Amino acid sequence: MVFPFLVMGCQTQSKYDQLNLEEITISELQEGFENGDFTIEDVTAAYLERIAEKDQNGPKLNSMLYINPMALDVAKELDSELREGKKRGPLHGIPVVLKDNIDTYDMPTTAGANVLKSSVPDQDAFIAQKLRSAGAIILGKANLSEWANFHSSFSSSGWSALGGQVHNPYDLTRNPCGSSAGSGAAASANMAVFAIGTETNGSITCPSSANGLVGIKPTVGLLSRSGIIPISHTQDTPGPMARTVTDAATALGTMVGVDSSDSKTLESEGNYHSDYTQFLNADGLEGKRIGLWTGSLGGHFRVDTLMHETVRLLESKGATIVEVDQITQENAGGASFQVLLYEFKDGLNKYFASLGDDAPVKNMDELVEATLNDPEEMRYFDHDLLIQANEKGSLESKDYQDALQRMLRITREEGIDRVMDEYELDAIIGPTGGPAWKTDLTNGDNFAVSSSSPAAQSGYPNITVPMGFIDGLPVGISFFGRAWSEPELIEIAYAFEQASNVRKAPKL
Repeated sequence: MVFPFLVMGCQTQSKYDQLNLEEITISELQEGFENGDFTIEDVTAAYLERIAEKDQNGPKLNSMLYINPMALDVAKELDSELREGKKRGPLHGIPVVLKDNIDTYDMPTTAGANVLKSSVPDQDAFIAQKLRSAGAIILGKANLSEWANFHSSFSSSGWSALGGQVHNPYDLTRNPCGSSAGSGAAASANMAVFAIGTETNGSITCPSSANGLVGIKPTVGLLSRSGIIPISHTQDTPGPMARTVTDAATALGTMVGVDSSDSKTLESEGNYHSDYTQFLNADGLEGKRIGLWTGSLGGHFRVDTLMHETVRLLESKGATIVEVDQITQENAGGASFQVLLYEFKDGLNKYFASLGDDAPVKNMDELVEATLNDPEEMRYFDHDLLIQANEKGSLESKDYQDALQRMLRITREEGIDRVMDEYELDAIIGPTGGPAWKTDLTNGDNFAVSSSSPAAQSGYPNITVPMGFIDGLPVGISFFGRAWSEPELIEIAYAFEQASNVRKAPKL
């Protein structure tokens, strides 16, 4: 286990408990800084202690891969700025955890793979730069499903050869879901104020649901992907994972912006907002027309029951619910899979090239060879997707171009856009997932419920919010819609959150 860590001494009461940080929000921290209740250094030290206690020792959540050795030094500098009357914004002094496929100049970026365990990029990813400039303190890097869960014919979410298996904080025998598993477990267990995950299909929404969090999967292009180890140029996006809609919206606004290194962000010009908290409206469900995607039901009867109860709550707050039996008239899954294989190879080869002479492998050929010859990598899973991707041709291939065009046509103009026009909808809803399954390294994951694919394959936004609990395990509801509809979705998600107030911290 790679874990250069600060070892904390034993105390009768932890600094984290002394400062009463459990479930604390961004605004509450800012109020505490301003009132002198605690310093940024105090809070940072408390979270580092919390990680040491709950991740390394105690419950052993195993959600973290690396800790930032400079975190306390950064906190001291930010305290100094506050004393001088300089506040960078709402994230000044706020601790955050990044998924370990997001480049940081001061820590390795590994995607959980042994082959990258010593790979330290020369510079931050675009969004990491944005967070640091806003005053956020990057506490460390979260464990994840290796290669963001695009590596094997079957796998266990939250497992990487480098970091081992992440556990669900609500039940350590259960799975944290999705490739942003460590980000979800860490944020839910109050090891940071929020976390950043990435999604290709379900990897922000599913771990947010399984760990009782709000997760925002933005429109592809709203947030830059440069400096993030890729799967798909068409479907990948980073996004915030937090305990409240307010905190997630606050974090989202700090990371937007056009990045010349990511062509998709050019489309966000005129479509992004630096402050998404302006769309928080407790009455935001009044007058909204929302489509219930019935095709996402039927996978778990208790999830269905919870969903129908939620529909009644939405209606009581002024929303009109319209049943929608299907979103796409054709299955786009096969086309999406081909797009991912082609773009994974192309993207990884470009990422390895960006590492220059220090790259531990130069291309996919070397990656496949190194992986297949590593006993730890091959202990549980076959890594067959690495092999399949490496056999693909270039992005000039007709097969790739046809698959891409087919997927986007089915999921956009003939999918979400068509349905929303036909039924005059403001959003579409479905259960994000089911209660977390038992982690199983022999048989892999067990996805009985999911509604992520339409928004993921189209590149459209999706927000999940805690909806309820089944036997103590959280379950989320997803709100998704048209491209660049984050303002409307945030308004609806916030209104639902305020009406339901479901989130409960795990008992570690």
